[in-house]
Amino acid sequence: MSFQGHIAEAPSAGAGTQAPGARAAGASPHLFNHRTVENYRRSLADGVDRVAARIAGTERPFSGISPARLAPEIDGIDLEQPLNDPTAALDELEEVYLRDAVYFHHPRYLAHLNCPVLIPALLGEAVLTAVNSSLDTWDQSAGGTLIERRLIDWTAERIGLGQDADGIFTSGGTQSNFQALLLARDEACALAAKNSPTPLSRHDILPRLRILTSEASHFSVQKSAKLLGLGQDAVIAVGTGPERRMRPAALAREIERCHADDLVIMAVVATAGTTDFGSIDPLPKIADLCEWAGLWLHVDAAYGCGLLVSPTRRHLLDGIERADSVTVDYHKSFFQPVSSSAVLVRDRAVLRHATYYADYLNPARMAEQRIPNQVDKSIQTTRRFDALKLWLTLRIMGADAVGALFDEVIDRAAGAWELLTDDPRFEVVTKSQLSTVVFRYLPPEGPARDLADGANLFAREALAASGEAVVAGTKVDGHHYLKFTLLNPETSLDDIAHVLDLLAEHAGRYVNERLAPELRHRAG
Repeated sequence: MSFQGHIAEAPSAGAGTQAPGARAAGASPHLFNHRTVENYRRSLADGVDRVAARIAGTERPFSGISPARLAPEIDGIDLEQPLNDPTAALDELEEVYLRDAVYFHHPRYLAHLNCPVLIPALLGEAVLTAVNSSLDTWDQSAGGTLIERRLIDWTAERIGLGQDADGIFTSGGTQSNFQALLLARDEACALAAKNSPTPLSRHDILPRLRILTSEASHFSVQKSAKLLGLGQDAVIAVGTGPERRMRPAALAREIERCHADDLVIMAVVATAGTTDFGSIDPLPKIADLCEWAGLWLHVDAAYGCGLLVSPTRRHLLDGIERADSVTVDYHKSFFQPVSSSAVLVRDRAVLRHATYYADYLNPARMAEQRIPNQVDKSIQTTRRFDALKLWLTLRIMGADAVGALFDEVIDRAAGAWELLTDDPRFEVVTKSQLSTVVFRYLPPEGPARDLADGANLFAREALAASGEAVVAGTKVDGHHYLKFTLLNPETSLDDIAHVLDLLAEHAGRYVNERLAPELRHRAG
């Protein structure tokens, strides 16, 4: 039979019949709407109860499970065979996720820049996921657009960027840094072309662009350069002092060298809170140099942005108000759930470099009618209403209460530094301005000292495998070190002292086991 014959014999739509197994429109018990609100309440209540029970009963931050043990359980689940029961699905989830999740709320989670989260923010998370607004256009978010804009204005006011400031929420500090450097790149290209005595194309300018940043800055600066078509060699590392802060004299030398080599500095990136050392670059002096040389200054305050609401330490960010762009991560030092970040700019006009017009999203007549569209500012299209979490946090708790929590973790880090300074088993690198402490176990003088790197690596891994605590690791001058990152106000000095004892025990066992054959050989 011909293809046309198949068409002719097919039953027509709307003939009064319904295909077997078809269901009336909107009748699914799993689709959230006015018919299924009771299912919604029951399912979410059961899920909340499961999480609450885990949080209440968690005695360790981690189970210590390995990927090799957990992967077969997850790989063995047949996704083609649904359980058809929310309770059964949650039972299964207990075994493959909740049982072994890393719990940042636990006071002995001391590894990365992951924070325990605030209940008002969790309330916001529940609301925003259920309503599911998309923050790209007004006709998908309405009040959500205005709430996000108000929070951007509030953050810009806290920074001190001025009346022409603007910004956009992003997925995290890496995206914020990327967008800031994208804007800086396009501004630099336009300026270089304008100032050139001969016509210059973008192709001519890009290989000459350079980014100056501290050798202790975040890797996303190099990653952004790569994604922007500049290559990682476009990033010039500026030297730091013993406190791991950018040295203004070193920055001045690099600026002069770039000018001598006919290179175009598209941005200077200062860091307000390095990931490893919690160090804040000398922002006023860096701003002076950028103003003198006419350079774009970006401040990566993903970690240190909590100082914007600190009742006692706001002065540590003095100079940030002179930046051309700023990264903030609310999901670090504002205790918000992932993700919640933003990039702010001094001059809203530069956000045009992220604008691309599509008739269905942001036609010109919407601008004429003064209808606000956030998609004009973002490198994303669809975006979650993450701003709602911060909004409810500020409306329920207030900024001072959030800042006081950040102050607590900075105080605790200072106490940890003192513990380590007084403990002969360890050496500490430098005192953080924020809430990190970089240190290492130091074996006794002699053959054992050569085992320091291995001992610290082993101690960290053994501690994680035990589940008793989780700490981070890094390298300093080519050697392996351990790191505390404190973002939990309920972590006590007793917790820290206990973790230090565990680390010393694991490291000491490593040293003894490796020295034993040599000692037996000498004795024989």
